Amino acid sequence: MQQYRQGQGIVSLGHGLAHLGRIHRNLTVPELYEQAIRNGEGQIVAGGPFLALTGQHTGRSPKDKFIVRDHSTESTVDWGGFNNPVTPEIFDMVHQRMLAYLQGRDVYVADLFAGADPAYRLPVRVVTEQAWHTLFARNMFIRPRPEELDGFQPQMTILQAPGLAALPEFDGLRSETFILVNFSKRLVLIGGTAYAGEIKKSVFGYLNYLLPERGVLPMHCSANIGPDGRSAIFFGLSGTGKTTLSADASRTLVGDDEHGWSDRGIFNFEGGCYAKVIKLSRTAEPEIWDTTRRFGTVLENVVLRGDRTPDLDDGSLTENTRACYPLDFIDNASETGLADHPDTVIMLTADAFGVLPPISRLSPEQAMYHFLSGYTAKIAGTEKGLGAEPQATFSTCFGAPFMSRHPSVYAEMLRERIARHKSTVWLVNTGWSGGAFGVGSRISIAYTRAMVRAALSGSLSEVALRKESHFGLHIPEYCPDVPADVLNAREAWSRPEEYDQAARSVAKRFETNFQQFEANVGQDVRAAGIHAAA
Repeated sequence: MQQYRQGQGIVSLGHGLAHLGRIHRNLTVPELYEQAIRNGEGQIVAGGPFLALTGQHTGRSPKDKFIVRDHSTESTVDWGGFNNPVTPEIFDMVHQRMLAYLQGRDVYVADLFAGADPAYRLPVRVVTEQAWHTLFARNMFIRPRPEELDGFQPQMTILQAPGLAALPEFDGLRSETFILVNFSKRLVLIGGTAYAGEIKKSVFGYLNYLLPERGVLPMHCSANIGPDGRSAIFFGLSGTGKTTLSADASRTLVGDDEHGWSDRGIFNFEGGCYAKVIKLSRTAEPEIWDTTRRFGTVLENVVLRGDRTPDLDDGSLTENTRACYPLDFIDNASETGLADHPDTVIMLTADAFGVLPPISRLSPEQAMYHFLSGYTAKIAGTEKGLGAEPQATFSTCFGAPFMSRHPSVYAEMLRERIARHKSTVWLVNTGWSGGAFGVGSRISIAYTRAMVRAALSGSLSEVALRKESHFGLHIPEYCPDVPADVLNAREAWSRPEEYDQAARSVAKRFETNFQQFEANVGQDVRAAGIHAAA
């Protein structure tokens, strides 16, 4: 391991890094701005954010992520799907090529933590070839105190070199882009893509593998705390309202995307937010909007007007425009990132077929079923290749690309915690009512907020429930500030027989999707699931 002198200190980066140019370690935000501007990596936007463009990759490349298959992962990783195997030899070959690529180049190093709970905190070192990626990592994760940097020993290292492309014909990889994960070496290699989200999700995926063995459930969810101290978590895929509904000014935000649930409570993995900002409304989400005009924020692939103000309505580069900022940019954010065990668990879906009820209560067995299903529906026209009809999407655990162990491991942990802590679980549909997309209308955000408020306050738990016939869901007969006909999805359709036909079709999709999990769950969960009528 070669050591490098920087200023008055000695830096040991490890992992074979040698003969580098200048090492810029743990720079401040202004220093990273200076480096990024000097390197021509982007530009400063009106109000102070730093804007970077990521070229052809404006989102993650899940098919280019590979996990090293060795003695430690052979029986612990759920191979297949998003968990593609790569041999240790190929990993080492790409690693050596990356070390050669970085020789003589300046690098930027950030020593950070993932996990707000000190008992489960993961020291992470991020080494990048561009200053703005280090600024991104510094925003995203937990910044150590100065005294914590002395003798910092990373338990995970990310080497990121966007300028280095893989050689698919040599490496046996899918393309020139690669995200290679080696749990045994505690090392992640990222190349061929400048999309910063790969750094964030590499840490999340790493924790998803490590924490279950330590008795912690890693979750792709947001979390907040009410004035009474009672906490809630929100699961949901993109477009379901997870960030919007959890960012309630009357509640304290614990975090907006990734958390752990241990025997001590829940804790945020991150120290920042990575918010999607396309068509962001200053009126509806003022706190997030304000961050897009603030020094220290990283804007990714946002289009600028002539006066360098961000045009958040312009999706010409990508619909996946992003803002990355420290959590303390949000006024009502938690200072600790910690909360007690959640009283309420909300699973969000945006059913574009218009058949799921706006809100329904789930038993622990139903919660496990819907957690494994991870259902939402993509709207026609929002993605290339989609036809005129909505398409059902199932992403197990509401985050399939990041779950390296078998989904039943995470689902069983969730069910056990819900039962032990008597958490109330609600399935909330933020999608369509009165018909599918194109016929019905999106459920009013005001009604959804009212239902969520009632669920979080506990008042909805006192309301009588009735069981509907297609999905076996229990629907409250009353909710303050919500019309009774809105609560009943079937009554919202002008032709109930058409609702029944559409509901049977969606139920069949659930049933077909869940077949992959039936061998790994008990009879009680199978019985609590959705069974399509003949």
